[in-house]
Amino acid sequence: MNVTGTIAHRLWRGFLDLAFPPLCMVCGNEVEETGSLCAECWSAAQFIDGPVCETCGLPFEIDPGAASQCGYCLAHPPAFDKARAVMRYDETGKLPILALKHADRLDLVPGFVRWLTRAGKELFAEADLIVPVPLHRWRLWTRRFNQAAELARRISHDANVAFAPDLLVRRRPTPSQGTMASAKARRRNVHGAFAVSAAHKAAAKGKRIVLIDDVMTTGATADACARALKRAGADKVFVLVLARVVRLPADAV
Repeated sequence: MNVTGTIAHRLWRGFLDLAFPPLCMVCGNEVEETGSLCAECWSAAQFIDGPVCETCGLPFEIDPGAASQCGYCLAHPPAFDKARAVMRYDETGKLPILALKHADRLDLVPGFVRWLTRAGKELFAEADLIVPVPLHRWRLWTRRFNQAAELARRISHDANVAFAPDLLVRRRPTPSQGTMASAKARRRNVHGAFAVSAAHKAAAKGKRIVLIDDVMTTGATADACARALKRAGADKVFVLVLARVVRLPADAV
């Protein structure tokens, strides 16, 4: 962009900020930059930046040392190779995510993408493809957009990693994972629900893939997607989500 274009862009941004002041992603109070949090909400948000399970990204209360795994991953190794999350899925973290998912707040995507790009830096360094967790076509029709795909598209551009939106398909409609009472029920719910598209099967072979979703609870969806990608010949599958539940259901272990 030349100097004239840069000045015009700044003037346009200034006009937009004056007409439509940027608001906090959680509480709606005015902030300095679009797609950010106010000081109070930033303090309340629990970003995951300490020691975590090497495999699933579950945060540890104390540092057990490099490359340590949580008890669940040791007992039940997931199909994905590594998962990371930006923040804990708690009362503060869930509000903007639910707004994106159910209130069509696509204006939140740029801010989320900045967080995800930073959190997934080590994953993108190894990646060949960015793939969103797919919705079934009927749910996509009723919701009108796939929030994971919207995030993945922008991440692909910012991280300079190829975007493969049609690589994975959801073969059958499944009830929302949020309605499942247990981890076992969540695993049964998505068992065999995902597959690599026949038209794109060759694209997965030997590739290192970053799977994008909004929330990870027990990891059942990520695991089912990773299994489908590995069956199609993917070399590695990494998972990156906005938020993850930290306290798992009792039957998860």
